[in-house]
Amino acid sequence: MKFALLLGFSHYRDFPALAQAAEAAGFNSVCMPDSLFYPKTTESEYPYNDTKVIREYIEAVAFIEPFIAMATMAAVTSRVRFYPSVMKVPVRQPLVLAKQLTSLAVVSNGRVALGAGLSPWKEDFTYNGLRFERRGALMDECIAIIRGAMTGEYFEHHSENYDFGPLKMNPVPDKPVPILIGGHAAPALKRAARLGDGWISANSDYESLAKLITELNGYRKEFGTAHRKDFEIHVIDSNARTAADFQRLEALGATEAALIAWSPEVRNRQAQLDAIKRFGDEVVAKFR
Repeated sequence: MKFALLLGFSHYRDFPALAQAAEAAGFNSVCMPDSLFYPKTTESEYPYNDTKVIREYIEAVAFIEPFIAMATMAAVTSRVRFYPSVMKVPVRQPLVLAKQLTSLAVVSNGRVALGAGLSPWKEDFTYNGLRFERRGALMDECIAIIRGAMTGEYFEHHSENYDFGPLKMNPVPDKPVPILIGGHAAPALKRAARLGDGWISANSDYESLAKLITELNGYRKEFGTAHRKDFEIHVIDSNARTAADFQRLEALGATEAALIAWSPEVRNRQAQLDAIKRFGDEVVAKFR
């Protein structure tokens, strides 16, 4: 079992220090949420928690664009990996996204993954001139375009959504950036099994994760990807605290657990740094 520090309840000015502390404590990754903007009203319901609570959280939190956040942390660390959990991929222009991703991968010496999600908010699409009802197709094509860009060879793409002739990007990383698909619905699990290098859960509990991972593994068999030993399964279980809790998750097949090392109401930087070290000593060290 590996561990990722989730920066959902911390200030962006503290990110570099928190990333350094996570690296020192033995965390494998640092991840952060993504939000482009806050629409004053929405037609959407958030699928993983109470919509009102989540909207209050999003309205109050200062979100730094993940590539900026990851670059600032990569500059002051040497080992720990970074990924958004998860980035709203199909609301972004895929060639621009591919350039940002490959550039960060190169300058960080490959210490980046792409946590990729759809976005549950209709306005993320419509305010960007995209059709919400085509989000699944957009997602699949964005992944294909990013993968094409990472080859460093000429590639082209022709569809109703994206249409461009032969092009290549330079530089590209020595190894393709892993693409980890987020989402709990059947289409998201199927997409992870069919196209992904891994899967990322939203906040859940042990029983729900057991069902989701079983379903995911069933789709991996269906799509012929069950043989992949490098497939990553990232989980968030807010009830997991002890080494025994994470051992149970590992037994389910989880390869990495993302967590906030401190209580959500803790806002003091030093208290958060202390919590990271304490978790490293009490839990992470038992899995080395």
